[in-house]
Amino acid sequence: MFICSLYEVKTMELQKIQRATLTMKEAAEYLGISYWLINQLVRRKQILCSKVGGKFLFRVQALDEYLNSKEKESIKY
Repeated sequence: MFICSLYEVKTMELQKIQRATLTMKEAAEYLGISYWLINQLVRRKQILCSKVGGKFLFRVQALDEYLNSKEKESIKY
């Protein structure tokens, strides 16, 4: 018989949850750009993000959409 403590059950539940957001540093790494550049994109309001508790958070889906829009812009030229 397998018995789990409440702590073990909660830990297993938390491991199943995946983060839906990235920090500014993680977003820069995800996009393959510098921290400075993503900071500039945020200041110029060229990339979607949310400011929560003084931190900028980025949804992976929004970053993918940003990349897609940049790819479409690049073939226009």
